Amino acid sequence: MNPVHLLQLDRVIHEKVRLAIMSMLAATPELSFTELRETLQLTDGNLTSHIRTLQEAGYLAVTKAYQDSRPLTTCSLTSAGRKAFADYLHHLEQVVHEARSAL
Repeated sequence: MNPVHLLQLDRVIHEKVRLAIMSMLAATPELSFTELRETLQLTDGNLTSHIRTLQEAGYLAVTKAYQDSRPLTTCSLTSAGRKAFADYLHHLEQVVHEARSAL
């Protein structure tokens, strides 16, 4: 198997929680912090850490607002995040294809 595609997987996205966050946001334009936390069954601190990593990479936009006089934090993919996720999926598909061919 040629390791080129495996080595090209984005390490920021590849961590399982961040991959889940990116996948959820690719399917839905925007999700609240609470929706992400409950769906992924994470603590506030753990989710915050992963969101910060994705935000620092430029993949995630975080918006803070108020809804019914309560704070509301939402996350969405940036255009760079959508491109990075599409590239990640492309490389992952190549890895899977090569692994299946080797069986």
